[in-house]
Amino acid sequence: MLDTLRKRLRSEKGFTLIELLVVMIILAILTAIAIPSYLSFKDRANKSAAGADVRSIIPSVESYFSDTGSYTGMTIAGLKASYDQAINLSTYPTVNNLSDSTYCVEAVSGNQFARKNGPSAQIEIGVHC
Repeated sequence: MLDTLRKRLRSEKGFTLIELLVVMIILAILTAIAIPSYLSFKDRANKSAAGADVRSIIPSVESYFSDTGSYTGMTIAGLKASYDQAINLSTYPTVNNLSDSTYCVEAVSGNQFARKNGPSAQIEIGVHC
């Protein structure tokens, strides 16, 4: 059997149309499986990153509160200048609902949002301030 394969491989110099079609079909099937998996992994990673970004800014927000006694007047640029120079201004599009006792901080990663609406609130994924 190996001898017939060797003879065939020596005499033929290319692939047949059927062999090429089989390879293309296999690649199409693998692509149809891989692309949706990749997109769901990417979506979950963006959700996790947005939540982590919100968690990382909370110490700066609470430091601002302990220094001033309220959340009014707090800005992301002010937090960056005074408390944490590693804050990326494009990651945190909004700080809303500022009052003496509450705030709303939002982070974005890719197309996913996360927020924390006040000092005692939970971090919510996929919700805007």
